[in-house]
Amino acid sequence: MHLSPDAVIYWQLGFLKINATIAFTWALMLLLTLSSVFITRNLSTKLHRSRWKNFLEIIVTGIEKQIEEVGLKQAKKYLYFLGTMFLFLVTASIFTIVPGYEPPTASLSTTTALALCVFIAVPMFGISEQGIVNYLKSYMAPTMIMLPFNIISELSRTLALAVRLFGNMMSGAMILGILLTITPFIFPIVITALGLLTGIVQAYIFTILAAVYIAAATRSREPNKQSNN
Repeated sequence: MHLSPDAVIYWQLGFLKINATIAFTWALMLLLTLSSVFITRNLSTKLHRSRWKNFLEIIVTGIEKQIEEVGLKQAKKYLYFLGTMFLFLVTASIFTIVPGYEPPTASLSTTTALALCVFIAVPMFGISEQGIVNYLKSYMAPTMIMLPFNIISELSRTLALAVRLFGNMMSGAMILGILLTITPFIFPIVITALGLLTGIVQAYIFTILAAVYIAAATRSREPNKQSNN
């Protein structure tokens, strides 16, 4: 039993190698890309639409409402980033029911990459909303003394995002592997269902936390606007 899909090597030539993490990450990205192209072709505003288009609308509308509830009023502006990340995490969890599948989110490299995307996206959205000067000033609020603490907070929450998602996904895979060895019939089915539910919940939590961080980075401009008015 392996602890990470990084340990499953499908092809290697010298220092170049393709492991399960890389293979299934690209497979999921290809699947999501082809699915989006297939579902969104010939979009129509008519009442009679295909089930796939209705299903897509339900998902997009649901994600958009969740983003709005976090406090991001212009939800569509952040939908592309947060929605894509959520769909990738959910899809990665759903396919755990497929035999031989290795969830890339069970690799620390994948969860770290996702957390780094959030780490970069937060200041980008913050700067786009309030400008680079006002955004940098937020690190010194309420006093200059808070600058190092705010910087440490940015770094620590990025690490927490990566480790939290990795820990939950890896633990589920380990428990399933152990139960498959001990009781290969009933319990693995139950654990697979619980693992699937846990993966979806973790995808939701990860996305909501990312939205909260973005909202915190963009909301600090409101006092400046009020003072100017």
